[in-house]
Amino acid sequence: MNKPLTTAESQPNDLSQFWMPFTSNRDFKAAPRMLVSAKGIHYKSHDGRDILDGSAGLWCVNIGHGHPKVVEAVKAQTDTLEFAPSFQFAQPLAFELAQKLSGITPDGMDRIFYTNSGSEAVDTALKIALAYHRIRGEGTRTRLIGRERGYHGVGFGGISVGGMVANRKFFGPLINGVDHLPHTHNLAEQAFTKGQPTWGAHLADELERMVALHDASNIAAVIVEPMAGSTGVLVPPEGYLQRLREITAKHGILLIFDEVITGFGRLGTNFAADRFGVKPDLFTMAKGLTSGYVPMGAVAADNKIYDTFMSESPGGIELFHGYTYTAHPLACAAAMATLQVYEEESLFQRAADLSPHLEDAIHSLKDLPNVIDIRNIGLVGAIELAPRDGAPGARGMEACIKAYEAGLMVRVSGDVIALSPPFIVEKSQIDEMMDILSKVIKAID
Repeated sequence: MNKPLTTAESQPNDLSQFWMPFTSNRDFKAAPRMLVSAKGIHYKSHDGRDILDGSAGLWCVNIGHGHPKVVEAVKAQTDTLEFAPSFQFAQPLAFELAQKLSGITPDGMDRIFYTNSGSEAVDTALKIALAYHRIRGEGTRTRLIGRERGYHGVGFGGISVGGMVANRKFFGPLINGVDHLPHTHNLAEQAFTKGQPTWGAHLADELERMVALHDASNIAAVIVEPMAGSTGVLVPPEGYLQRLREITAKHGILLIFDEVITGFGRLGTNFAADRFGVKPDLFTMAKGLTSGYVPMGAVAADNKIYDTFMSESPGGIELFHGYTYTAHPLACAAAMATLQVYEEESLFQRAADLSPHLEDAIHSLKDLPNVIDIRNIGLVGAIELAPRDGAPGARGMEACIKAYEAGLMVRVSGDVIALSPPFIVEKSQIDEMMDILSKVIKAID
C-alpha cells in the first residue's frame, strides 16, 4: 500500500509536466508554494509550516479541512458504489440529495440539475433558459445579458456572459448575441463602505435601455453574481438586485443568479437570494455544496421551468444536456455529509455571527499605505490596493506571496486581496490574519 508523502518527500523534482490553471507557470515553478496536507483552518506547506487558510481554499472549504463526517462518507461510498451513470439510469443518493437541497433553496426552486463545477452549472443554466423559451413558443428569445467584471466560469457560455477582460480576450468572438450591463463598482461613491453601498441601484436601469434596443421578445436571460467575488468582492448596492428582478419580471426575461461563491452560508444565509430577498428563476451552485471535498455543481430551477419542460416538450428526452459524471456517487455522498455538517454545527449562523468581527477587523486596515478601498459583506472582505504605474496587479501578487511566506493564504484578483475564511474560523484567527496583512501591506512599496 502506498504511504502518504511526508513534507520532506513532497516537493516533486520535476514541475514541468503540470500546466497550471490561472497561474504564471514560469514564476510559480521558479519558487513553488506547495500544500501537502490540511486540517481545520490550516494547510501544511511542503517545508512544514502551518498556513492559515484565509480563502477557504478557493472560496469553497466552508466547513474546514479534513472534517471526519465528510471524509468517512466519501470513503464509505467508494466501498459501496463508486460510479453509476445518470443517462437512463440513476443511483438513490442523487434523489436524496435533491430532496435535501430542496429544503434550503428558496420556495418553489426545488428542481435540481447536477453538474461537476460552477462553470458547468453556468453553461447548464444558460442552456436551460434558451430551451425553456423555445419550448414555450418564444424561440426568438436567444439574447443573453451578463455584466462587466462578472465571472461565470470558463466555459464558452460563461466567458461570453462574463466580463473579466483577461478571461475573454484570447478566445475569439465567443457566443454571439450577448450584451453586458455596467458593473456596480464606483470608488468615488462607495469607497470604504461597510456592507451594501447606498449608491448604485440606478445602474440596473441600463437593462431597460437594452430592452428598448433589442426588444424583450429577443432576450432570454440576465445572469449576475449577487456579490461579484472573483473580480474582487463587489457588493451589490442597496436596491440594485431588487430593481433587476422588477425589470426582468416585467419583460418576461429569466433572471439567473450565479451563487457558486455566495451559496451555502457565505453571506450568513442559505443563499444570497435569501440575504437580499430576491428570488431568481435559476441559480447556480458549486464550491460550498461539497465544501470542495469532491467536485460538484448544480442548477436550481423554479418549478415552473421544470414543469414547462415536462408538459410542453414532446415525448422522450426533455433536455438534451448532461455530463458523464452528473450526480457522481462520491460527490453526492460528500454533499449529503456537508449539508449535515452545516446543519448540525449551525455553520451558516456562525458565519453570520462572525461577520461583524470580520467587518471591524478588515476596516481597521483603512489607513495603511496604498489602500484605496475596503469592502465586506457576510464572511467576505476585500482590500483594494492602488495599482503600480504600468504594472496593474503587481502589488496584489506581491501581497499574496508575502502573506504566504508569513503563514497566510489569501485570494488575489488584480490588486484586490480577498478574504473568505472557513466558517470554523475563530475571532482570534481573523485578528491574526489582519495582523499578517497589516505587516505585508506596510512592506510593499
